[in-house]
Amino acid sequence: MKFKMIHSNRNVFDLEKSLKFYNEALGFTETRRIAPKDGSFVIVFLKDGVSDFQLELTWLKERETPYELGDNEIHLAVSVRDFDAARKMHKDMGCVCYENPAMGIYFISDPDGYWIEILPA
Repeated sequence: MKFKMIHSNRNVFDLEKSLKFYNEALGFTETRRIAPKDGSFVIVFLKDGVSDFQLELTWLKERETPYELGDNEIHLAVSVRDFDAARKMHKDMGCVCYENPAMGIYFISDPDGYWIEILPA
């Protein structure tokens, strides 16, 4: 039996801020949105334009405080062909939160504090 990864979820405090970040920092675009008539939540699916994997962002109307992420050991990982250009862009955006030159990787942080590992292709 084989399983295929489809998506991963992140709960976000400010949906528009998160959508802007994921588009500007990683080029992810919205592919689908679920929003009930009562406006109690919004779920947005983002794709990278390369793979079938999706990132699901969930916004809850009644949420009044940002999410507590604990030790933040959970992260997404993405690869990029022009690693140096991506690193410069992320530095300019001010979202680089950790670098490990010995391993050749760095991490960026989204508006809610979730980390994304950036790897060379």
